[in-house]
Amino acid sequence: MLQKHFPSKEYPEDVFVIHHLNRTILLVGTAHISQQSVDLVRDIILHEQPDAVCIELDDKRYQTLTEKKRWQALDLKQIIKDKQLSTLMVNLLMASYQKKLGQQIGVKPGAELLMAAQTAKEQNIPISLCDRDVRITLRRAWKSTSLFKKGYLLATLFTSLFDNSEISEEKLAELKQKDALSELMGEMGEILPNVKKVLIDERDIYLSERIKATTGDNLVAIVGAGHVAGIIKQFGLDNSGLLQEITTIPQISKGWRVAGWSIPLLIIGSIIIIGLQKGSADAGASLLYWILANSIPSAIGSMIALGHPLTIIGALVAAPITSLTPVIGAGYVAAFIQVMMSPPLVKEFETVGEDMGTFAGWWHNKLLRVFLVFLLTGLGSSLGTYIGGYEIIKKLVH
Repeated sequence: MLQKHFPSKEYPEDVFVIHHLNRTILLVGTAHISQQSVDLVRDIILHEQPDAVCIELDDKRYQTLTEKKRWQALDLKQIIKDKQLSTLMVNLLMASYQKKLGQQIGVKPGAELLMAAQTAKEQNIPISLCDRDVRITLRRAWKSTSLFKKGYLLATLFTSLFDNSEISEEKLAELKQKDALSELMGEMGEILPNVKKVLIDERDIYLSERIKATTGDNLVAIVGAGHVAGIIKQFGLDNSGLLQEITTIPQISKGWRVAGWSIPLLIIGSIIIIGLQKGSADAGASLLYWILANSIPSAIGSMIALGHPLTIIGALVAAPITSLTPVIGAGYVAAFIQVMMSPPLVKEFETVGEDMGTFAGWWHNKLLRVFLVFLLTGLGSSLGTYIGGYEIIKKLVH
C-alpha cells in the first residue's frame, strides 16, 4: 500500500509512506540544492523519531560532506596507478555542476543529506548509508560507455560548467523541487542510456535493497527526488540476487582485449615485414617515423597543459612505447610524473569546483593541470598512433 501523506502529520507531496512486511518506510524525495529539503528532512526526523535513518550516501561521499580535511587523505598517485583518474575527473565535474547550481540558490549541494545525518546523531538514531560506492558507480558508468559517448558526456559536463548565464526564477523554483544531477542524467537518457542505467536505474535497485535490509520497523529514507519513482517501483521486488552483479566493475571483454593488442601487433609486424622486404634502412626509417609521430604530439599536448619540464620529457619518451601496449597510456605516465613534480596543494582540492568553471582555472589549479596533462598528452599520443600507423601501413602496402 502506498500513501502520499502520513496519518499523523501533513507533509508535502514528495513524502511517501511505504508499508512493507509490517514495516513502515517514510520515503522523502529531496533536491540536493534546496533549503526547503534541508528543513523538511530535519522536521520529519525530529517529529517521527524513527528506528533508523537511511541516507542516499556511501562511505566516501559521507566523508566528503563531513570531513573538512578529506583531501589530505586522497592519494592521487594511487588513483593514477589504478587508472581511475578519468573517474575522479567525471566525479569532480558532476560535483562542480551541482555546486554551481547550489551557489545560485544559496544551498550547499548535499546539505539535506548532511542534515539528516546530523539530526539523527543528535537524537541518537542509527544511520544507514544506503548508496552504492560512488567509485563503483562511476567506473561502471565509464566502462559501459563507448569512446564517442564518453566524449559527449564530458562535453556536456564541460559546457554546463562554462555556461555563466543566470538561471531564471522559474528554473530556480523547478530545481528546488528536483534532484538536479538526476535531472541532468534524465535529459541525457536517450543519448546515453547506459550512463542513465548505471547512475539512476541500478542505484534505484541498490537503494531499495539496502533500505529493506536496514534494521527497524519504522524507517525514514532520505533520497534524491530523481530516485523516488524507481525505488517505489523496485521496492516490491526481490532484487537481492542482483546486488553482486551491480556492485562489480565489468571486466574488459576478450574481444576488446584482442582489439587492444591488434594495433601494436600490426605495427610491429609491419615494421618487421618492411625490414624483410625492403631492408633494414627502410625498417629503421619506419620505426623512427613511429617514434616521432607519437612523441611530438604527446609532448606538445603536455606543453599546452603547462606540464613540468620532466613531464614533457616523460611524455616524449613514453608515448612511442605506451602506444604499443593497451596496458597503460602516455596520459597516465605524464600525469603521474606531473603529480610527483608539481603536487596539488590541499587548498587547490578545496577550490577545484570553482576553478573548473573558468578557462584560466584549469591551468592555474595544479589538480586541474594534472587532468589537462592526462587529457592532452593522451590525445597527442592517440593522434600520433593513427598518423604513424597509417604511414607505416601505407609504406608496407606500396
